[in-house]
Amino acid sequence: MLTLILIPFRIVINLLWGMSTTAIIGASIIGVGVFKILLPFKTPQRICSRLGNGLFRVWAYCMSMMFQLTQRTEWHIKGDLDIHENGWYMVMANHRSWVDVAVLMHLTRRHMPMPRFFLKSQLMWIPIIGWGCWVLDMPFMKRYSKELLQKKPHLKGKDITTTTRSCAKFRHIPTTVVNFCEGTRFTPEKHKKKHSSFKNLLPPKAGGTAFSLQIMGSQFEAILDITIVYPGNNKRPVVWHLLSGQLKNVYVDIKTLPITDDLIGDYASDEAFRAHFQEWLNKRWQEKDETIESMRKEIHSTR
Repeated sequence: MLTLILIPFRIVINLLWGMSTTAIIGASIIGVGVFKILLPFKTPQRICSRLGNGLFRVWAYCMSMMFQLTQRTEWHIKGDLDIHENGWYMVMANHRSWVDVAVLMHLTRRHMPMPRFFLKSQLMWIPIIGWGCWVLDMPFMKRYSKELLQKKPHLKGKDITTTTRSCAKFRHIPTTVVNFCEGTRFTPEKHKKKHSSFKNLLPPKAGGTAFSLQIMGSQFEAILDITIVYPGNNKRPVVWHLLSGQLKNVYVDIKTLPITDDLIGDYASDEAFRAHFQEWLNKRWQEKDETIESMRKEIHSTR
């Protein structure tokens, strides 16, 4: 009974914390971006980029605190995070909720280079958040349907150009490039609509991952295959559990994969490479699906 009474207060506390820290730090990052635009020289721009990156790390600590403000979330992390913040890494992660972003902020806040996400173009217009992400050089991707590409073939390859331009900027500052390979959050409705062959995942989209490796493969030190699982029922969104102080456990599995020569190639033009890369990613996704099943059995057995 007491827990139910406290829920509204927990929601207010978490919302106020999340919104106020995002507004203050986001506005500060945008301020740095103004100087970056007004000083179009390499050295000042790189200084501004590093300052913005530092503010981004402060925001990561703030997001991490949301797991402790009104509840004590226990972290169950398997795998190797023996990496350093001065390197470059590629993350492939499943996407269950907006809370995934906060989870990755928690994981990267100390000893990893700050992440950059591939974002939907619509997010650019969200005040503070979208503008701040733009200052941090996060790539905004537009999705074009097959029908639209047939009508306007000149749009084909736009995502490649965006990815190339963004990854080129990442070369000058240690970065973790994050790919939610499913392209959207998992829901039972999307799972059914896409006729997914995986039990717990949507089919992966290979393009963003392949293009990032093509552009920066020689600079990346490793691929981090991250699987996130939240226990409990799915009747309410995970973000509700976080805000209401009911997210008691977060399970994360991390596998560090080498970047081999066969993973770097011309995805757009080389049909043989494209087929090989899609086969490789589907195999990884099948293993991720099995990892989720194993994690859920482990969660169930400990209750």
